[in-house]
Amino acid sequence: MVEPRNKIQVFEYGTLHYGNSYEGILFTKQHFDQLARLNDLHKNKYFTILYNGIRFSHYVGILQVDKLCIEVLPKSDYEDRDKAVWQSVLIDMLKVTKKLRVENTGSAYVNKQQVHLLDIYFEWFLNEVSTLIRNGLIQQYYKETKNVKALKGKLEFAGHLQLNSVHKERFYTTHSVYKKDHLVHQILNCALQVVEYFSNGTLLYAKCKSVQLDFPDVSTIKVTSSTFSKLIYSRKTAPYKTALELARLIILNYAPNIVTGGEKMMALMFNMNKLWEEYVLVQLKNHTRNTSIKVSGQESKAFWKNNSLRPDIVIRNGSKTYILDTKWKCPSNATATISDLRQMYAYCRFWNAQKALLLYPGKERKSEYEDYNTDDYHLLDDNSLSKVNHQCRMEFVSVLNEKGYLSTNFGERILALLDN
Repeated sequence: MVEPRNKIQVFEYGTLHYGNSYEGILFTKQHFDQLARLNDLHKNKYFTILYNGIRFSHYVGILQVDKLCIEVLPKSDYEDRDKAVWQSVLIDMLKVTKKLRVENTGSAYVNKQQVHLLDIYFEWFLNEVSTLIRNGLIQQYYKETKNVKALKGKLEFAGHLQLNSVHKERFYTTHSVYKKDHLVHQILNCALQVVEYFSNGTLLYAKCKSVQLDFPDVSTIKVTSSTFSKLIYSRKTAPYKTALELARLIILNYAPNIVTGGEKMMALMFNMNKLWEEYVLVQLKNHTRNTSIKVSGQESKAFWKNNSLRPDIVIRNGSKTYILDTKWKCPSNATATISDLRQMYAYCRFWNAQKALLLYPGKERKSEYEDYNTDDYHLLDDNSLSKVNHQCRMEFVSVLNEKGYLSTNFGERILALLDN
């Protein structure tokens, strides 16, 4: 795999102050300035700027500025603070939600904290490109405008007069060619260049150079989000889909030459609220597979004008409907906010659901918090608003199992809570 590089690990909502050392690595004013410019590019969503440092938000993943990697790890309240454990939790969540694929050999290195999350994506991308090369890279027709020695295609008259007034043997034409130098390969080549830079100084660098040697010479283009919208998948390009998705992730999160200077930066960050929601949804679907229970995510119903209601998860078991809303950040004093309770009530009304569950990470809370767990919404005396008695419940589930790994029995536990 890869050799260790300068790395600082910090939990979400943690802080870094320049001039201080973290895990033996100095966080400098230059690092701070580079990250501030990177944060501006991403609309200040990854962290907030402090007087002499930064405070991270609910985004987790990895930031890289030159040779410094900063891993931002998830951290639910009331849980173990072992960084190796939470690095493993993050990687496992990304694997389950199909945002990451790690081979068995890679997992061993991850558990020993000898690899960066960025390197896992880079190696995945290189493996995909290597597979494409072994299977044979495709050729495509595309238009090319240039000087040629034989008249073919469409003669570009204005350009021909400008360039060939002396060279009568040449023709400036637009014609079709059938080569490997097309948009798909140009995008992959751009991603390979990014991987080459950020993997320099590691064992992954040698693998990247090897792939580049086997890759055909293609034109260098500037790739933006609009470039990917031009891609059209066909039977021939279907095997490229995973590699192109990884290339999109690598290229669009790469920010060279921001504002001034020649800094090379990358941000590969994930919204922890969304990741937690997707993980719980996958676990519920896995548990209810081959049963009569139906689980769906992000159902939408019109609410007011262009606004709609969109609960995280809807569970249907026969005539019963349940609403599940996941919250990664635990509430203060173990009480739900009034806005969350109103939102859950609206979900219950629109989906005619009997029960709604607010699910938070953390150790199960009993005793003094018991009164907050479950209660009915109050109705008018004549019960004219609804024939269904809507009930809302708060619940905390531990992210880690007894062995300190990411828990995988959320589906069973959540259905048991709803049945009760």
